[in-house]
Amino acid sequence: MTTFNELGVHASVVDSLAGRGITEAFPIQAATIPPALAGNDVCGRAPTGSGKTLAFGIPLLASARKARPRHPRGLVLTPTRELATQIADELRKLSRRTRVSTFFGGTGYGTQLKALQRGVDIAVACPGRLLDLMDRGAISLDDVRLAVVDEADRMADMGFLPEVRKILDRTPEDRQTLLFSATLDGAVDALIRSYQQDPLTFRTDEDKLDGTRVAHSFIHVDRHDKIHRTAALAHQHQSIVTFCRTKRGADRLARRLSDSGVSVAHIHGDRTQRQRDRALAEFKEGRAKMLVATDVAARGIHVDDVDCVIHYDLAGDGKDYIHRSGRTGRAGATGTVVSLVSAEEKGKLVKLRSELELSDVEFDPALEAPKQQSSTPGRPRRPQRAPRRNAKATGHRKAPSGASRNQRRRPRKSAASRG
Repeated sequence: MTTFNELGVHASVVDSLAGRGITEAFPIQAATIPPALAGNDVCGRAPTGSGKTLAFGIPLLASARKARPRHPRGLVLTPTRELATQIADELRKLSRRTRVSTFFGGTGYGTQLKALQRGVDIAVACPGRLLDLMDRGAISLDDVRLAVVDEADRMADMGFLPEVRKILDRTPEDRQTLLFSATLDGAVDALIRSYQQDPLTFRTDEDKLDGTRVAHSFIHVDRHDKIHRTAALAHQHQSIVTFCRTKRGADRLARRLSDSGVSVAHIHGDRTQRQRDRALAEFKEGRAKMLVATDVAARGIHVDDVDCVIHYDLAGDGKDYIHRSGRTGRAGATGTVVSLVSAEEKGKLVKLRSELELSDVEFDPALEAPKQQSSTPGRPRRPQRAPRRNAKATGHRKAPSGASRNQRRRPRKSAASRG
């Protein structure tokens, strides 16, 4: 393993990391920090939990200088409020002298405007609020020397790339740009080609399922028994993140689990920023054993020591599965991932398995798809046609082709008229 001192990191940052027991760099850090410190544009493919916050945070702090009011020197763009907060907290731990502030929606403008007036060395922002502040004339990006685009694929999934482009267009052309993403194709590749100059690209394979560190299992559960199974898992683990498909489902699950005696907090897009911050704090501090979340939190929650992830509702696709599951097994730790699959979700599971190419994963035999039988080998079985109705047997005659519907149905004579 490589130490941060060997990577050329400033002694004060090395000491700060050592004080927290961090001395050796993860692969993505060892690969990207030296070229980033040398001023190169860097593109890194790495999932959450791989240590990329330090990979871009250390070069960011090294390049940041004292900023004048409303003109930050460093910029980090990130898709969620929670991720922005956690990145800013990490940067403050590395350097207490650097002024770091967050800018995102769901909160008032007052505190953010005051911070800009005092001077912010590094701005960590969500695209929507930052564009709003730029349109108001409250912030200028003319002095940005290093810009970071974090979770670029998540930005694309959430429809933020047009805003990201507008923001980067307002920074100097000779700025340095670092981009990190779990995938580097499609819209992310277009972003790289437009806003990076000959970037050095580094990839890690940590976004694959790792059967040595994290145990994955798919359990067949009756839809009405999911809550009881989730409560049982809560008693088997110390720290759990549970994912639901909808906001209403997250609310309902949190309420039912709380009624059953599980200490739970929940987070989703309709909760206020104060409620989201409080829920995350309760979970981080151990006052809540379980955090129930929708996919808005799949990449926004960076909490160490989560030992279990529960897919209460099956993930929509392979990418969502990996990002949800990435809440556990972080930084080389072990973890458990459990998917509760009802009969209604079996079809979705077939697609998910093909996308993930799962191996060394425990599957409930009840989830195996039954094999279809055919009458002739290699040829699909034709569906049987319903037998034709015999006109003589049924007593009905075919109406002439020109007859109307009313003409086909002659009224029956009454008993009196039949004599």
